[in-house]
Amino acid sequence: MTNKKSSPFKLIVIVTILVFALITAAVLLMDSNSEDNGKAELGKQPPIEGQPTIGSEEAPVSVVEFGDYKCPACKAWGEQFSPHLVEEYVANGDVKFTYINVLFHGEESELGSLAAEAVYKQNPESYWEFHKKLFDQQPDSNDHDSVWLTMDTIVAVAGTIPSIDLNLLQEDMQSQSIKEEVSKDSALTDEFNVEKTPTVIVNGTMLENPFDYEKIILLIEQELEGKE
Repeated sequence: MTNKKSSPFKLIVIVTILVFALITAAVLLMDSNSEDNGKAELGKQPPIEGQPTIGSEEAPVSVVEFGDYKCPACKAWGEQFSPHLVEEYVANGDVKFTYINVLFHGEESELGSLAAEAVYKQNPESYWEFHKKLFDQQPDSNDHDSVWLTMDTIVAVAGTIPSIDLNLLQEDMQSQSIKEEVSKDSALTDEFNVEKTPTVIVNGTMLENPFDYEKIILLIEQELEGKE
């Protein structure tokens, strides 16, 4: 009698374990799909209207970098990968590339962002030259916490670009419209849960490791194949 009474209980335990195992497997599968080999599917791409963008508006693939002028890794990413991305995909119309400011390093990050936005407003064609030259001012990677991104640095960099009006630049940096552009970037940083710089998003997919260039290329190629 005791054995007969315990059998249903054992069956319930077994069924419960199986159900739990199936649920666990389903959760793991969902996690695997959403974060497939170092990437997270966001389901949407950051809006780029009004943002500094290089490439054709009609390009089927949008690559967005969230970066900070005080971030050594952002400088390294720009030096290592941006030229290849532009040469291989932007130049032929397959990709448009956008930069969005992140203010993780406080006042210096904000100052650099205000300057970049003011340059973009004044002369969009000068933006990318200013962008690169400002990153070039970063000190040695062992000293990146030192105060270097100052108004003097910005004026010195902008002064090497003839198409930039220095007086207008400084005036625009104080304007409400430029401050609103920087605030818009900060709102996007929060909306897309950007926790590190650089953060790279390709058509709604965020890379866990932005320095995995092969993964970036794979995502671009997959998106291009899907558009055919």
